[in-house]
Amino acid sequence: MAHAAEIKVMASAAFREAYLELAPEFERATGHKVVTIWVPSVQMMSRLKSGETVDLVILSAAALDELITAGIVSQRFDLAKSGVGVAVRAGAPKPDISSGEALKRAVLAAKSIVYSTGPSGIYLAGLFQRMGIADELKPKIKQVQGEPAGAVVARGEAEIGFQQVSELLPVAGIDLLGPLPAEVQQITVFSAGLHVGAKEPDAARALINFFTAPAAIPVIRKKGMEPA
Repeated sequence: MAHAAEIKVMASAAFREAYLELAPEFERATGHKVVTIWVPSVQMMSRLKSGETVDLVILSAAALDELITAGIVSQRFDLAKSGVGVAVRAGAPKPDISSGEALKRAVLAAKSIVYSTGPSGIYLAGLFQRMGIADELKPKIKQVQGEPAGAVVARGEAEIGFQQVSELLPVAGIDLLGPLPAEVQQITVFSAGLHVGAKEPDAARALINFFTAPAAIPVIRKKGMEPA
């Protein structure tokens, strides 16, 4: 039996629900212990770039590639892909979001909009720019970090919220209208990367294998993502 390792993971919220189900199974199966630090993507990049060391990093593929270029992460393993979803408060009228045009009308009609500082928020800011409505929407947009956009919608502090579908599903008090219409959807791949300074690289690699094994697929799907 290999020694029981303590694996330190720094992860962003999009993969959280699948992770919370899979990590304990991995611990039971291997005897290793997984210690997780949940950090918004923006903070994660700055913490890792300023020298914080963990064994495993779970982040969007694009951000991980940046860490590989910076020599902080050695390689990337894709875990799951997720689209951006749209939500309103439970019981509130459901605007039509069936097309890009309908979505544009819905956000223009909404009194307030919330999205995160993560990949979905960055994408939406660009999308509203391309739609030519960014300036008009600016005064009613709220950006949140470290809290799900869905929670802000559930409290009635924003009329319409956008976030990875996997991050909207577990939030109580909201109705998920669905994913963005295909023509304006952005699929983000979430990946795991081995930190170059990993103290437990073998155990961390075993955890990656567990997340990418066929047995993990139903869990990933149930949590609103597709296996990568």
